[in-house]
Amino acid sequence: MTTVTRFAPSPTGLLHLGHAYSALLAQDEARRTGGRFLLRIEDIDPTRCRPEFETALYEDLAWLGLNWETPVRRQSEHLAFYREALSGLAARGLLYPCFCTRRDIEAAAGPDGPRGPDGLLYPGTCRSESQARTQARIAAGEPFALRLDLRRALACVDTPLLWTDLDAGEQQARPEQFGDVILARKETPTSYHLSVTLDDALQGVTRVVRGQDLFEATHVHRLLQALLGLPTPLYRHHRLLAGPDGRRYAKSAGSLSLRALREAGETPDSIRARIGLPPERV
Repeated sequence: MTTVTRFAPSPTGLLHLGHAYSALLAQDEARRTGGRFLLRIEDIDPTRCRPEFETALYEDLAWLGLNWETPVRRQSEHLAFYREALSGLAARGLLYPCFCTRRDIEAAAGPDGPRGPDGLLYPGTCRSESQARTQARIAAGEPFALRLDLRRALACVDTPLLWTDLDAGEQQARPEQFGDVILARKETPTSYHLSVTLDDALQGVTRVVRGQDLFEATHVHRLLQALLGLPTPLYRHHRLLAGPDGRRYAKSAGSLSLRALREAGETPDSIRARIGLPPERV
C-alpha cells in the first residue's frame, strides 16, 4: 500500500516552528516510503480563518522546500460533504441538538463535575429534551450544536475500537472520556473531529502525522471511523516543540513565526537544525 501523509493547518495565524516540524516530518515520512504528501486547509471556522494567513502558509511551506500534490483541499469548499455525513448519523438517531452555553454547562456540572481532555464533560442536559420542545427552540432561532449521543453510538459498535500509534503501539479507543462531543454547529455544519475523520478517509491518508496534543482526540476519531464505515490509518503523534521559555509553540502564544525567522536570515536547513531534523535530502 502506498503511504499517504498530510499536513492540515488552519489559516488562523502565521506558521511557527512547531508547524514546520509537523509538516516536514509528514513529508519526510512520505518520501522515505516512496509515498505521497498532501496539503489540506482546515478553514471551517469563518470567524478566525483569514485569506492572508492562508497565502502566508503557502509561502512559508514552499520556502521550507515542501512539495505537495494539487489541488489542495479546502474544507470550506466541501460543507455539503460534511452535511451528508451528519444527515446519515442523524437518521440513525445518533445526534441531538444542544442549546447549552459554556456557562450553562458549568452551572449544571458544578465545580467538581467530571472532566475530559477538552474540559468539563457535557452533563447531557439536552439529550432528553422532547422533540416538540427541541423543534420549537430551533424554529425560534436559538443557536445550537449537534452532539453525538455517545451511549447510542457505542451501542452501534460490535468490534473492539483499536488503533495504532507508530511510537506508542496499539491503543484501545476510549471515546467516553470526551462524552457527547460536538460534531457541528448551527452556523458550521462540521467540527474538527468530523471533518478531519472524513477528509483523511476521502483523501486516502494512510499515516496521520500530527502533534501529541491530538493523541486523545484520536479516540473520538476511531469511533467515528467505525460509525461511518471508514478505514483506520496508522498514526504518529510527535513531540511538541517548545521555546527557550519552556512554553510550547502556539499561535495563541505569539510564537516566533517562520516569516520572521526567514526575514531574519534563517534558511530551510537552519530551520531543520533548530527543530532537530537532518538537512533535506531529495
